[in-house]
Amino acid sequence: MVVAVSVLFFTVLLAGWLVRFLPQQNQRWLKMLLAFSGAYLFALTILHILPDVLLSTDDPHRVGFYVLAGFFLQLVLEVFSHGVEHGHIHAHPEREGHQHRHVSTVPILLLVSLIIHSFLEGSIMVQSRMAAQQAHEHLQHSHVGDNFYTILAGIALHHIPAAIALMSVLVARLHSFKKAFAYLLLFAAAAPAGLLFSNYIALEKLLSSEAYTILSGLVVGNFLHISTTILFETSPEHRFNQGKLLATLAGALLAVGAGML
Repeated sequence: MVVAVSVLFFTVLLAGWLVRFLPQQNQRWLKMLLAFSGAYLFALTILHILPDVLLSTDDPHRVGFYVLAGFFLQLVLEVFSHGVEHGHIHAHPEREGHQHRHVSTVPILLLVSLIIHSFLEGSIMVQSRMAAQQAHEHLQHSHVGDNFYTILAGIALHHIPAAIALMSVLVARLHSFKKAFAYLLLFAAAAPAGLLFSNYIALEKLLSSEAYTILSGLVVGNFLHISTTILFETSPEHRFNQGKLLATLAGALLAVGAGML
């Protein structure tokens, strides 16, 4: 559990800290990273998370409603986050009439939407050893917790471009790397908070009711929206270059291979 919390927390911090050194003009490296993480996240959702959700309930048809709800919930969150979850960087100054005005305030709605998004992601990660006994007692066909580290890797990879985009926006808005980094800590803590909430506060309730199925279904819809958006945006007009194609295949194959370990 300590390892998982540390990975989620420090991955965000490290990615945000690297903004100071990464080139902002040519972001081809970011598109490659997005293609890799988007493919991994999509394959992870289809091969691991969605089957687990379907097996966690006696009525799999209900899962479709939760997935749809998660898909459109992410659509609503992106109204406020402007796509930072999948690496969009909108750091341009706001316009007032035809004049530019500098903004030096924190984009609160953006930050809150990202925190909600990250907390939900962390909340579906149930430690396998703790979940196995509970799941055996409460969910006859459940595979809860079997893919803990596979999902951990997927969320961590997904958070790298999100942290880079968020940090870039915060630095542009606050004109201070230190101030921006302080707010990045909130985003970094959200997924670990969701993880700890599920494993130590609500574990029994999650596994003894429909709550885990609902929560996981929401996250499946969330991941499907994000991953497909990433894949479409990294191949405008369906023109895949060789680098992006290899990055996409590598991400998908990694998710496939992780399920065989």
